[in-house]
This record gives sequence, structure tokens and C-alpha cells, in this order.
Amino acid sequence: MNQRRAMVISLGVSLVVSTVMLVVGQPFAVKAQEQKRFEYKIVEVLPDTMNMQTKLNEFGMNGWELVAVSMGNMTEPRMIFKK
Repeated sequence: MNQRRAMVISLGVSLVVSTVMLVVGQPFAVKAQEQKRFEYKIVEVLPDTMNMQTKLNEFGMNGWELVAVSMGNMTEPRMIFKK
């Protein structure tokens, strides 16, 4: 009798755990299918270290990440950020 009771309890616990995993797992499955969206910003700066460092810190504090630097017209660097 105890063995049958233990089996019923085990089955009940398994059913509850499976149900919880199914319900909790749903939001993660939906999020995995969402496309990531990025915003980009191109900033031309004077080619001196202090100016560039100030801009990098300014944009970094606002959640922007530097992804590339190009030399626009060869005198002013262009910093490309994404968020």
C-alpha cells in the first residue's frame, strides 16, 4: 500500500513539475524568436585624443557601444555607435 501511495505522489509531483516547466518556458520560447533591433549613430569628431575620449565616455554613459571608426574625409574621424 505504501509503495502504491509513493508512486501516486511521485506521479503527481512529476505532473506538477512538467506543467510548471511548460508554463514558465513559454515566454522564453517567444523571446528567442523576436528579432533584435539596433539603433545606430554616426558622430564626426575632431581628431584629438581628449575630444574623442570625451565623446566616447558621453555616448558610453548613455548606453551606446562603439562598433567602428572610419576616417570620413581623412581629417575628421567618424565614430559609429550602436544601441
